[in-house]
Amino acid sequence: MNLVRLVRSALAPYRGQVSAVVLLTALQTAVGLYLPNLTANIINNGIAKGDVAYIWRTGAVMLGLTLAQGLVAVTAVYFASRVSMGVGRDLRGAIFTRVMAFSAREMNHFGTPSLITRNTNDVQQIQIFLQMALTLMVGAPIMMVGGIFMALSEDVRLSLVLVVAVPLMAVVISLMLSRAVPLFQAMQVKIDRINQVLREQITGVRVIRAFVRNDFESQRFLAANTDLTSTGLRVNRIFVLALPALMGIMNLTSVAVLWFGGGLIGQGQMPIGNLTAFLAYILQILMSVLMAVMMVILVPRAQASADRVLEVVSTEPALASPESPRSPGARRGEVALRQVSFAYPGGEAPVLSELELDLLPGQTTAIIGGTGSGKSTLLGLIARFYDPTAGRVLVDGVDVREQPLEEFWQGIGLVPQQAYLFSGTVGDNLRFARESATEADLWRALEIAQARDFVAAMPGQLDYRIDQGGTNVSGGQRQRLSIARALVRRPQIYLFDDCFSALDAATDARLRAALREETTDSTVVIVAQRVSTILDADQIVVLDAGRVVGVGRHRELLGTCPAYREIVTSQLGEEAAA
Repeated sequence: MNLVRLVRSALAPYRGQVSAVVLLTALQTAVGLYLPNLTANIINNGIAKGDVAYIWRTGAVMLGLTLAQGLVAVTAVYFASRVSMGVGRDLRGAIFTRVMAFSAREMNHFGTPSLITRNTNDVQQIQIFLQMALTLMVGAPIMMVGGIFMALSEDVRLSLVLVVAVPLMAVVISLMLSRAVPLFQAMQVKIDRINQVLREQITGVRVIRAFVRNDFESQRFLAANTDLTSTGLRVNRIFVLALPALMGIMNLTSVAVLWFGGGLIGQGQMPIGNLTAFLAYILQILMSVLMAVMMVILVPRAQASADRVLEVVSTEPALASPESPRSPGARRGEVALRQVSFAYPGGEAPVLSELELDLLPGQTTAIIGGTGSGKSTLLGLIARFYDPTAGRVLVDGVDVREQPLEEFWQGIGLVPQQAYLFSGTVGDNLRFARESATEADLWRALEIAQARDFVAAMPGQLDYRIDQGGTNVSGGQRQRLSIARALVRRPQIYLFDDCFSALDAATDARLRAALREETTDSTVVIVAQRVSTILDADQIVVLDAGRVVGVGRHRELLGTCPAYREIVTSQLGEEAAA
């Protein structure tokens, strides 16, 4: 059972606190079992005999024990809360750490909405389960066993009532579990669906409004919400029937005890105080069963959540540092692709096929091609976001799969196609690449990226607050800040994935000219859609359907590569191509 396995490993660092909870709960339960005995003594030895002093003495003992029991209970709950919250913190940290190591393959397998749900809602369900288990489930078995022993010591004949009551309650609990477990598992999947729909609608709210699709999206969310609600109602209907049935069994048991116990008192075979104590013990036994039921309610959902959490933390990332890593003698930024092919999992055909390329320091290599030709995938292979399905990617003469990941990525400066900025200041975003960068380093990177002027005009300049995703700056400003962030790192390899698309022609030209001066010793790879961006590249690679159909400079390719000539003609016209 995954829940048991997860809880056992998660509680290992908290053995001392768990032991304290068990001891305190056992002490609390022992006091609770002793109090009915004192009540019986007050009735039999105090009230029946008219001994007021005995009543006062025993009552004072009961009051002291009750206060001590309350103090012990509070302390036990305190430690139980610390343990459950600590386990929740550890699980969230474990999921976060594992997700940060995932490649694009694992991210696509789980999906962003599901990973968010697993790190929030699923972990919360396990926390609640642990909290209740440590506060209720530890005491329930002690109370049940102790209650049965104490009830038998009062009267064995009356204890036969339990032979009927406990099996009846077990039948009700079993029926409830068999129907509730599948529904709880389905609920977690439907929560994922709610998160997915809501995330899409929040992210694409402008598109939804622009195309007047509010009603359609509302209906889509309503369908997912109604599906989750109906499943939740089915679960609640089970408990609506089960809990009154259990309470009914408890009440009927109490009636049976009073009925048969009253007969024994009438026959003089049992003191009235003993019947009172026996009734209290019966109620404690049945209450322990009800506490177990409370845990039973939580177990199915916690089990489903544990399955989902373990699925994440036990998934080995496809990309990992080798056991015996090999570093190049010197980091120069030389990249070589040797018969490289790549296919996405489940894909019918490879995205890239048999690529042979050399990318050298001091050169700017541009990659161009039609939509879906594999340009961004090629950058992902160079950056080792994926591993090739065939062939080798060599950086400085060593296969990237043999190099330590962290060290390898330190030499990469990536500007993705979708420029993303984190919440924080402009300076925070730039230092994301290199924490030790000085203000002079940041301003120089901004100047090269043609971002100095607009940052200088911002209130606070480098301390200007950027919203999550950079939504409070324009698309062109986001791109230039992302380029500046890569420049701050000063890597050996720069990878620009179509990150000049939002720039006007003049800014694009100035930025490329400044880049050329800054990156004279680095390998620069630019993926572009616009021919004007790559005209002066040292090497242009033309991709078509995942294959290299041309390599050379602009003028060479116009005469030797029909695919490149077609791209130039479509963008610049026949005269430019001629």
